[in-house]
Amino acid sequence: MARILVLSSWTSAGHVGLSAAVPALQALGHVPLQLPTIVLSNEPGFAHTAGDRIPPEQLAAMIDALEGNGWLSGLDALLTGYLPSAAHVEIAVGLVARIRRLSPAARVVVDPILGDTAEGLYLDPVAAAGVRDRLVPLADILTPNGFELGWLSGQGIATLAEAVAAARDLGARVLVTTPPLTDAAGVLDVGPGAPVLYETPQFRDVPHGVGDVFSALIAAGEPVGAAVGHLAALCAASSGAEHLALVPASAWMAALPVAGRSLAESEG
Repeated sequence: MARILVLSSWTSAGHVGLSAAVPALQALGHVPLQLPTIVLSNEPGFAHTAGDRIPPEQLAAMIDALEGNGWLSGLDALLTGYLPSAAHVEIAVGLVARIRRLSPAARVVVDPILGDTAEGLYLDPVAAAGVRDRLVPLADILTPNGFELGWLSGQGIATLAEAVAAARDLGARVLVTTPPLTDAAGVLDVGPGAPVLYETPQFRDVPHGVGDVFSALIAAGEPVGAAVGHLAALCAASSGAEHLALVPASAWMAALPVAGRSLAESEG
């Protein structure tokens, strides 16, 4: 059982941000603490969306209260997700420093939620630059998608070899959630050793939130292959659905790990 503090968005309907990470962590027996950066009715892909950002000063007060109650000590991980403004990025930067003081063994996982291939950069450019310049260098593990990896590194990633090179430039262990693959999905793990690729089938029309679940499982200490196995089962159950089938399709929790294969640095 791991205790994870998660700083991200929250939605009333659907499973993205905290509303994806928290039920997934709880289903696997972990203990999440939640800090919402924005509260929304649903993710913005639907016809109607309402909500607002949590003021940074309110978040700061919530963090102070958590520390005052002793709940920031003994954490296993901090996960940062959607940060809607440069001020929220600074909250995350300060939170990393505080967690490393109060819970020195905690891993810091940064999910740099900036955009995707279909929409491009959808985060405010100043906030995105803050994530790149202020937060990414503090991470133990990064979980970008392919677009985010290219944006953060300033490099093209049309091949696996280019993705590996771009990830190496970021300094941390990088788990790329949409590496350049043909007729497959998966995760590319670029750490100190040889890169490892975990491939799964592609699933069509999967709702948003898969990346949030993945980064949460990694923050909880799940091995990459086990996390990818959970995600493949969840994607299969959620294909064509309005929201991720986190609750009704509980079989994803018992999914078998996906085996990875080592890549040569030049492969791709």
